[in-house]
Amino acid sequence: MEQKEIEKRIIENYQSDERMMILIFSQWCINQGLNQAELYERAYPSQPKNAVLEEIKELTVSKEESEEIADGTLLQVLQLFGNDDLAFIVQEEIEKRDRK
Repeated sequence: MEQKEIEKRIIENYQSDERMMILIFSQWCINQGLNQAELYERAYPSQPKNAVLEEIKELTVSKEESEEIADGTLLQVLQLFGNDDLAFIVQEEIEKRDRK
């Protein structure tokens, strides 16, 4: 395999994994009754709307149709992709929920 082809595959794999991370985040938000776009904006207020987040929203299912996504799993996935600010906002929401 040529170097360019290897680089292209690495980028494609990363993008695919990143989309899966966004899907997990989006589905967790739905399961918790939270708006994923609002949480994202709180974490990254200076960034424009995330187009992939909007695309992924169509792949989510209702809370009733979804498997449970553990809080710890979501936090680990977010941190794996360097979304520490978003993980912080998610942690705040988890703490709010647990206080109720």
